[in-house]
Amino acid sequence: MNTSTENDYMDTNEVSTELKIPVGTLRYYRSTGSGPVSFRLAGRVRYRRAEVMAWVAEQEKNTRRGEGVA
Repeated sequence: MNTSTENDYMDTNEVSTELKIPVGTLRYYRSTGSGPVSFRLAGRVRYRRAEVMAWVAEQEKNTRRGEGVA
């Protein structure tokens, strides 16, 4: 049973699996500041699920096409 909440922490592999983005691409995004907000916890990179989903929504908003909007 999945009891995830919006404050769940995810590691890079979990984000990669969920979004189908290679781990190397997530690392590149982190290094350039262009990916989802992340932080280190006990020396490991972590993401809050809510931040990842907010980043996905922002990507969709900025790249959405085909709705008749010029």
